[in-house]
Amino acid sequence: MVQPLRLLTFTSLFPNSAQPNHGIFVENRLRHLVAGGAVHSTVLAPTWWFPFRSPRFGTWGAYARVPAREERHGLVIHHPRALTVPKLGMNTAPYALYRAGRTALRRLIAEGQAFDAIDAHYLYPDGVAALWLAREFALPLAITARGSDVTELPDYKVPRRLIGRAIAGADALIAVSGGLKRRLVELGAPEDRVTVLRNGIDTAQFHPPPYDGIGDRAAARAKLGLTRPTLISVGGLIPRKRHNLTIDALALLPDWDLLIVGAGPEHARLAAQAASRGLGGRVRLLGPQPHAALPAFYGAADAMVLASSREGWANVLLESMACGTPVVASDIPGNPEVVQTRAAGLIVGENTAEGIAAAVRDLFATPTDRAATRHYAEAFGWEETSAGQLALFRRITGAAPAYPAHPVVQHAIHGASSHPSGQAA
Repeated sequence: MVQPLRLLTFTSLFPNSAQPNHGIFVENRLRHLVAGGAVHSTVLAPTWWFPFRSPRFGTWGAYARVPAREERHGLVIHHPRALTVPKLGMNTAPYALYRAGRTALRRLIAEGQAFDAIDAHYLYPDGVAALWLAREFALPLAITARGSDVTELPDYKVPRRLIGRAIAGADALIAVSGGLKRRLVELGAPEDRVTVLRNGIDTAQFHPPPYDGIGDRAAARAKLGLTRPTLISVGGLIPRKRHNLTIDALALLPDWDLLIVGAGPEHARLAAQAASRGLGGRVRLLGPQPHAALPAFYGAADAMVLASSREGWANVLLESMACGTPVVASDIPGNPEVVQTRAAGLIVGENTAEGIAAAVRDLFATPTDRAATRHYAEAFGWEETSAGQLALFRRITGAAPAYPAHPVVQHAIHGASSHPSGQAA
């Protein structure tokens, strides 16, 4: 019997008991990879040190409540503490993560664990720290780029220089969309070293009604008190998600209401914006919701709006579609790779409130069949992505294949990059 590949997954964004939605897309991909049995992973997810656990300290208090070790979905996760320096955090974060990771990795090895490769997520600061760990411990390294690590952070001098070194030093680079691959190449990555492995969707978790205690869509809507056509936006309340544009679009859509699910520093500003536009009764800021509860929100809504200025591969789009709810998404790199047919939804003509409102009107001028939307999402399962990861890690470690010649595996090995719908990615 061939021994499973032993990965060290290194990332500061991974769910934990104090922050259950923190980086859940990293966990989802890893869960599906290890489920096949050909890979075992130990997760090293450093978190920032803070002395006070009280909820009144917000995110920092949550960091303090993260346990040193925990298990989720059969994965063992270690959370060593990293020290950050106020006002210098962006520039010093890679070194802080490296120091915390090195101490923890030494301990794991002393306890008898061994690793074949490092699986790092986010080029900065995580990927930079992972490169230093890979060199010190003589391990191959694959880094997954996921969004702002290549679309935003390279705008800063120190991160850009260190990102360039991580790109040059990694044995393999993974991009979650073709748009991010193009950006990596612009930043100096050799094109043949970047593999596009999109995120997938768990259609067993995200699906149309019935849900627990909810028999059908009408019941889901009634539970949320929805009586009119309703849009939903899901994502952190931060500037790049541009919830403000969706609120402005609602002013142009008098027959519609809006649900916003998420938490963040823009909560008060968005609430004030809705009130000042006379939309207070039509915009509901619902705060953060458990990931497992999201299907009922998606399933009750009529359309999902994603107005972001930057994304890598927006999981919320597939989550919504899998629940039968079409989407309206901004025209930015990555989104057109997810939204390719009218059954899925529409890409806006221009990234403005007027563009969003026009796309909503267009989408519902000829309403999409919700069953067709669900069927579209079903093509985005995890099987191909997991096979692609397995092939990549076996390549950089020099391990012999230990899986049958399944067509999906062959597809990943030979580097074809087609969309599940048959269109090129």
